Amino acid sequence: MNRIVIVGASIAGLSAAQTLRREGFEGHLTLVGAEPHLPYDRPPLSKQVLAGTWEPERIQPFDTGHYADLGVHLRLGRAATAVDLPGKAVVLDDERLGYDGLIIATGVCPRRPPWPHVHVLRTVDDAVRLSTALRHLPRLAVIGAGFLGAEVAATARTLGCDVTLIDPAPQPMARQLGPRLGARVARLHREHGVIVHTTTNVLRVTPNGVETHDGRFVQADLVVAAIGCTPATAWLAGSGLPLGDGIECDDRGRAAPAVYAAGDVASWHNPAFGTRMRLEHRLNAAEQAAAVARNLLGADRPYAPIPYFWSDQFTTKIQAYGILPADAEITLEHGSLTGDRFVVAYRRHGHTVGLLGWNSPRELRTLRAAWRPITPATRSMT
Repeated sequence: MNRIVIVGASIAGLSAAQTLRREGFEGHLTLVGAEPHLPYDRPPLSKQVLAGTWEPERIQPFDTGHYADLGVHLRLGRAATAVDLPGKAVVLDDERLGYDGLIIATGVCPRRPPWPHVHVLRTVDDAVRLSTALRHLPRLAVIGAGFLGAEVAATARTLGCDVTLIDPAPQPMARQLGPRLGARVARLHREHGVIVHTTTNVLRVTPNGVETHDGRFVQADLVVAAIGCTPATAWLAGSGLPLGDGIECDDRGRAAPAVYAAGDVASWHNPAFGTRMRLEHRLNAAEQAAAVARNLLGADRPYAPIPYFWSDQFTTKIQAYGILPADAEITLEHGSLTGDRFVVAYRRHGHTVGLLGWNSPRELRTLRAAWRPITPATRSMT
């Protein structure tokens, strides 16, 4: 194996490149990215970069010298348009990159609503544009109260903006945390002055605001849509790679001979839970990319992580391990749900499948260390 191409100049792409070199790969290594920027961390986009407390360059872990030292050939601002599996080549607009091994880490694309002049937040350029607009302290409407929408609302409110959060679910973040913890998120936002409208959809966006299906008109100078993402696989249509909710891989991250996927775009069978997963979490992107890089070089080991993610909203840190089914039984393990510090367990059929901490990192770590989720019974129940 002399030529490896990584498509996706993300944290996953960076992790794959570093792992390949660390594991002894000495051949030609190319990193392709559609954005003109060096790989950067995305979690700060909805917080520090949006708030204007960090310059965009701060979210880049390394400068160009690091990639030169690694011997990585950068193709930035160059979108991959196709993969030729029989010919073992990645097609760019005006170039074909032959490969002996390929890692795809193209992430996701934000869903865009049908109305003009609505912001989305996925890239550093999106964050800079939105941050500039927020400096004028506009009335802001956020459509979508998942992780991203809730974080944008919290950041904007901290800056002093009037913020309304709109979502069709009964509670913010109910899809991610379930209804009981979603209600706690709603309370957090209302305590900080965010207006929360749930169980309603947006009918239309006008130059003056947002009209909802239940007859409300939310006055807004600025509208942000955080209505989810789709895996960035359109460029792979007709390639022969298995595509569903992402690139469908086996438990090694392999989608085809010598072709692997990692990060937000990868759907793989997680043997720890006995089910297929696709995770849009920063830690998973880095760890999965490292795992598939080793597998590409011959390690041939299953990737079986316990999912971990976090969200910072106002002064609250939410951290979670495992899976958090909406229909799970919630048991209190530490603190009080009405307080500012607690840990809960998500249980299904008598088995703990997830843990969530609210401003309780130490207690969560203690419970996590004692938790043994990888059992045949847990697999069969999830």
